[in-house]
Amino acid sequence: MAAGAEKKPVLEMVQGNGTDESCVTFVLHEEDHTLGNALRYLVMKNPEIEFCGYSITHPSESKINFRIQTRNGLPAVEPFRKGLTELIDVCQHVLNTFEVR
Repeated sequence: MAAGAEKKPVLEMVQGNGTDESCVTFVLHEEDHTLGNALRYLVMKNPEIEFCGYSITHPSESKINFRIQTRNGLPAVEPFRKGLTELIDVCQHVLNTFEVR
């Protein structure tokens, strides 16, 4: 990396004007369907989620737009964090099982 080069953020939160915290799009840089689909599955298991989906804006870009809309005013960042934590736990379990075998 060149001296003075700016480091890109890994995660951005995008909220529309006038929307509350229950509807947020998270932009995850350097990610693709591998993370997007697994995370969407885990977040959708929460009954407080009204909508959860992701898109890849263009095949040449390595980022995903991950949108969460919740019910009853639940901040979207909570199920997003919970989904990431559960995904880490699942991956750790798979790794441990693989190493034992």
